[in-house]
Amino acid sequence: MAATEKKQAVYLCEGCGISDAISLDELEQAVTGEMRVPLCRRIDACCGEDGLAQIKKDIDKGEVTQAIIAACSPRVMCEEFDALGAQVIRANLREQVIWSQPAGDENTQMLATDHVRMAVAKAAKTEKPAAHGPGASSMKLLVVGGGVTGLSAAREASKTGADVVLVEKTGELGGWAGKWSKHIPYASPYRGLQENPLPDLIKEVMGDKAITVKTNTTVARTEGGPGEFAVQLQNGKGDEWDVFGAIVVATGWRPYDTAKLEPLGYGSSPHIVTDIEFEDILSAGLSKKTKKKKSLDVVAFVIPGGADRMPYSSGVSDRVAIKQALQVVEAVPGAMVYVIYEDLRAHGTAEEFYREAQEAGVVFQKGEVISISSDLTVTVRDDLLGGEVPMSGIDMVVISTGMVPNSTDIDREPSQSGADQLKDDIDPRVPITFSGKLVNGGNGAEPDKAADDDEPALPGGPILNLQYRQGPHIPILANGFADSHYICFPYETRRTGIYTCGPVRRAMTVGEARQDAQGAVLKAIQAMRAADESLAVHPRSGDLSYPKINHDICTKCRRCTVECPFGAIDEDPDGRPHINFSRCRRCGTCMGACPVRTITFDNYNPQMVADMIGAVEVPDEFAEKPRILVLACENDAYPALDMAGINRRQLSPYLRIIPVRCLGSVTMLWISTALEKGFDGVMLMGCKSGDDYQCHFIKGSGIAEERMSSVGETLKSMMLEEDRVVMEEVSIADSVRAPQVLNEFADKIGAMPPNPFKGF
Repeated sequence: MAATEKKQAVYLCEGCGISDAISLDELEQAVTGEMRVPLCRRIDACCGEDGLAQIKKDIDKGEVTQAIIAACSPRVMCEEFDALGAQVIRANLREQVIWSQPAGDENTQMLATDHVRMAVAKAAKTEKPAAHGPGASSMKLLVVGGGVTGLSAAREASKTGADVVLVEKTGELGGWAGKWSKHIPYASPYRGLQENPLPDLIKEVMGDKAITVKTNTTVARTEGGPGEFAVQLQNGKGDEWDVFGAIVVATGWRPYDTAKLEPLGYGSSPHIVTDIEFEDILSAGLSKKTKKKKSLDVVAFVIPGGADRMPYSSGVSDRVAIKQALQVVEAVPGAMVYVIYEDLRAHGTAEEFYREAQEAGVVFQKGEVISISSDLTVTVRDDLLGGEVPMSGIDMVVISTGMVPNSTDIDREPSQSGADQLKDDIDPRVPITFSGKLVNGGNGAEPDKAADDDEPALPGGPILNLQYRQGPHIPILANGFADSHYICFPYETRRTGIYTCGPVRRAMTVGEARQDAQGAVLKAIQAMRAADESLAVHPRSGDLSYPKINHDICTKCRRCTVECPFGAIDEDPDGRPHINFSRCRRCGTCMGACPVRTITFDNYNPQMVADMIGAVEVPDEFAEKPRILVLACENDAYPALDMAGINRRQLSPYLRIIPVRCLGSVTMLWISTALEKGFDGVMLMGCKSGDDYQCHFIKGSGIAEERMSSVGETLKSMMLEEDRVVMEEVSIADSVRAPQVLNEFADKIGAMPPNPFKGF
């Protein structure tokens, strides 16, 4: 819709105490006078039945194409207002004005008027988004991995009506779990050894007409995005191409490196085995003597501690030790079985399994295993007894290992570009380790020297061989697990339409992996349907907007292609950015990266926010009313401030808060516009960093901080103090802390001289 066709109307809500706290007469005069909006109505309750009917009536008569609703936060009543049939712009008069300011105060009135000014300015530069084109068509799902997770994913997808192609690189289905005689219980009452579910599951999959199983097959190449993944499958019979709507990666795990168990004595005796090796013994059938003619009167299961092993266990190997101990007790009457642990994790329903083992006579002994000699003497440091205790007379020692994720294909040769990607495609604010090496210190910490060598971060080549500008791999996090957001998006891979599940995402049991497969399949189906309608997926689910690039202005600097958190932007043969719309999450990071501001969205663009900043009335230096711009992340900081208002926490009246999609979308134009306008301070409020980094768009705070590094020099050149522009980290739970941070900053700005640019 062209800007000249816009018909704006402002609707002032009187409900929730708004009319009691501010003068709506004065606000209405400002709307129709200074702001030049032709239609302004006061409504008892905009979200009420009568209020919605009045707004709908104006829209249906053709009098309104943009409804600017000055009422509650844009985070509430979304369905009610979005159903009106016109573009809706919200001004937050409730949570961030009348609920966080004293009623009847002059500053409260000025704040309310500025909120409406900003909403009107936003509307002027906003177009109603339209789909970028016809949606992609494929609703077929590719599942990579034929273990219990992949089989479960294929079966669950089939139940929804989707066609599935299941790819397994070996000649048989089942994976590691298919080889085991008994399993950890994953159904009520969570006691007793579980029969292996894999034979029945494999039979179900093979008999499902909606599932095509391809063994001895790997993915040679993957192009495109959700709804249109063009995948080259490779096997001994030749290559074939197919098109998929989404991909579920369930490549499972491999055993922990046994070389790291040598200090414990592994390798010094054939009767010191790993839990994986012991599964083979159990599957062959236990008796009083094993195949090695070794009596099994006494068996010790050792669960080592150590930070390096812990991520690969997640309590799974602890429960495996309990399972195997019970199998020995049941198979060998009178056997003495010990479980020696430094830390034993049997959380949730596994507590019942632990109790069952105790009742069966398994002895649990806490202590740190110092050594295991070739004669099977286990030396334990017992903190309770206060010394080292040798345990002799043991017939077999079983050492628990761990589940290392198959986030790469170890049977493929690694490519240097892919290896570099695994190290570089990590947020700079998050400490990341690979196999105990710190490859990224986080927040400026120095990585380990051992991590800077030429060795790849992880062995092997890419699983999907993505033909993306940002590399062929699925991005990984700490210790090689293919995950991207611990809190909000557990199956997310930062490659839209590609979801991981099972032990490739984190160490888990068979029962947990089957549930994980269900979740990943649901997300994959959601992505396929969103792509079919040209809609964004999480976190801006349903957004039709997409980045538009003016190639006449583009300098081909490639910052957008490098900084995109989701690999949505490639480069054409001429070096110009090419956007893959179905991969895009609409975060705006590319917009913030562009030095010439040629990337825009219909409903979010550099000039729109600049005009919102410019619309704020800045009093002169004699009024002693400073103005502070707050650019708040819409996913964490802005909701926290809304909750502060709900709890009636007072905010400085000098703050002017603008929600942004992500701090990664913030362009330095907005900061310079604010300072030139006369704003006395600027605060960027983004997501908290750390090992549970909460950015919905992966690394917005890290990118913003990197860009902010040059702001100090800019402020110096303008003869302004460097601490006028700051950045703060908040989480969505910081409804108490966030107002304190803002108020302290407002006090600090108030103590400074006024911005000398006021009035110019």
